Amino acid sequence: MSDRVLVTGGSGFVGAHCVLALLNAGYQVRTTIRSPQRAADVRSQLAAGGIDDAGDRLEFAVADLLDDAGWADAVADCRFVLHVASPFPMTEPKDPDELVRPAREGALRVLRASRDAGVERVVLTSSFAAIGYGHAPTRQPFTEVDWTELDSGRPISAYVRSKTLAEHAAWDFIAKEGGDLQLATVNPVGILGPVLGPDYSSSVELVKLVKEGRLPRLPDVYFGVVDVRDVAGLHLLAMTKPEAAGERFLATAGDALGAPELALIIRGHLGSPAGDRVQTRLMPSWVLKAVAPFSRRVRGSLPDIGVYRNGSSAKARTLLGWRPRSREEAVIATVDSLPPRLK
Repeated sequence: MSDRVLVTGGSGFVGAHCVLALLNAGYQVRTTIRSPQRAADVRSQLAAGGIDDAGDRLEFAVADLLDDAGWADAVADCRFVLHVASPFPMTEPKDPDELVRPAREGALRVLRASRDAGVERVVLTSSFAAIGYGHAPTRQPFTEVDWTELDSGRPISAYVRSKTLAEHAAWDFIAKEGGDLQLATVNPVGILGPVLGPDYSSSVELVKLVKEGRLPRLPDVYFGVVDVRDVAGLHLLAMTKPEAAGERFLATAGDALGAPELALIIRGHLGSPAGDRVQTRLMPSWVLKAVAPFSRRVRGSLPDIGVYRNGSSAKARTLLGWRPRSREEAVIATVDSLPPRLK
């Protein structure tokens, strides 16, 4: 079998960086897109990342997470699969199944097709969302042994639920029906880093809003940070290292950042006058609670207000030799890659 790698969701923020990393490492790459028109989006992002023409080393396959059609062709003759595709909206959906179904059913479709095609290993892009939620407040860092507790009675967003259920389903499939197929998961915290196109994470959206001075006050939130290039690099390590089979890897560059700390990094990097519009003061919690009934985005963020969640990447560093960039580097790379604000 060739060293062809399938990347699902190659037009997304993480998916495009995974395709870029694989091409730079010399692999043949096939990536799934939901329609043929999205191929131009992938090529545009690769060009922004330094690859103007991948030639015949890049192929496309049309497939949807909620449809069986196309997946057998997508995985055919692939040695490895990076299953990156999963919905991640900026706001909380009215129906959690809008996220849960494609995340869980999509993971199972990819795993089933991979097993049937004789794929060696699938690396599933999971999330810290499947690790650090639903627990009592703690200052201790979460690790890969932890799982989000969906039935704890604490508020759980649809996205957190979708990633947790999808990863549980993936490991259950491997245990019961996986045959010789190997699985590893990468569980990133908030993903920042160079923006290659219009699709990016909600963490990048926060950096954008802070950079542009569009937040008069900051939410009292804490979040881990990791550079998207290092997330892609960890996918490649989890794909190729023998010791990665059957393991989860939490990806974070360090301790969780508070929003004011993030703003200070951005302000310091921009300098004056551009940085003068960056606000560093916190918004009172009562204001957020008052606004919540009128904003789905604010309402969805309330469970995270004032909650400190931290993760440890010691396992990835020790077992796989992963060496991520610093939090500051990830923030600055994000700021520098964002286009100027349109007046």
